[in-house]
Amino acid sequence: MTLLAPLHTAQGARLAPPGAPLPVLTHGDVPGEYRAAIEGCALFDRSNLGSLRIEGAEAAGFLNRILAGDVRHLEEGSIERCMLLSPKGKVLHLFELERDASGFTATTPEGGAVALLQALDGYHFGEAITWRDTSSEWAYLELLGPKALEYLAAQWDGPLPTQPNTWSEGALGTHRVHAQAIPVAGRPGLRLRVSHEAVEPVWRSLIASGCTPCGLVAYDSLRAETVWGLWGVDVDDSIYPQEARLEDAFSLTKGCYIGQEVVAKIDTYGGLNKRLMLLTVDSDDPIPAGTRLLQVEAEEIRDLGVVTSWAYSFALDRGVVLAYVKRKHQTPETCFQLGDSGHSATIADLPANGSGPQA
Repeated sequence: MTLLAPLHTAQGARLAPPGAPLPVLTHGDVPGEYRAAIEGCALFDRSNLGSLRIEGAEAAGFLNRILAGDVRHLEEGSIERCMLLSPKGKVLHLFELERDASGFTATTPEGGAVALLQALDGYHFGEAITWRDTSSEWAYLELLGPKALEYLAAQWDGPLPTQPNTWSEGALGTHRVHAQAIPVAGRPGLRLRVSHEAVEPVWRSLIASGCTPCGLVAYDSLRAETVWGLWGVDVDDSIYPQEARLEDAFSLTKGCYIGQEVVAKIDTYGGLNKRLMLLTVDSDDPIPAGTRLLQVEAEEIRDLGVVTSWAYSFALDRGVVLAYVKRKHQTPETCFQLGDSGHSATIADLPANGSGPQA
């Protein structure tokens, strides 16, 4: 649920159903929202995200032993995408972890802070650590686009996080704002953390600076084009990190952590059974998650993957899906039937943002 629901409703936005990754579907002009992210600055309401505060003299060592990220080398003023894996190497929690002078803050999907706290507590055996769910204290907004820093700087008092995976603190008017330079929908962006009381005035200030309010439909288009999976949509506890392209969220050099042996074995020997891929669709009709990717070989129907997300790609001017595709069937231009829908999907030659071939 978003703290800005009354404001969005009054301004004609369409709210997303409960549990959706973003609380707003659209503010009324999806093509304009997408264009703002490409040419100007898109503003996303992420006030449904959770947060967990972790402090204590032994917090860094504990987190480094448990989490997949290299916490020991996470400097004050830095932030990284991180995971807690199962002993079998599958993703249990996916979040961002930042470090400051007195501890760490994890930013989680909606409702994820309590679950992460409980999971970490299961490995806690007396270390000097405290943690608390701070979701009721903070709200988040995200900025994406080539003018994001410019529009933020127009009213910003303080240093700006100009380097990737860093954060800084400043103010918009009388409101303290914590700004993180992290990927948004798989592209360089900014995430702002503010108090619950400040989220509406900060939202209004950013729009006054030139930001365009945007929703989930445009966000899904942007992230699909970069093959950026979301927790609870494309990623869950049945997935290995490399299957979901989460190589930036784990370390291969820091030594032991939960699930490390499995992750390292996959990196060394390969053998992934599937990989998250971008496919173009021969129709603009939405394709439901769970739709199977099928091929007919020698009169036998083979199940070769599953759709996790659908979006309309403005870059490609057609519908696209993110799907897990089985090994040996990931070559560009490989075509599949989409279940019994009568439509087909073809593996894209490269992500629609032109960042390079799908590895």
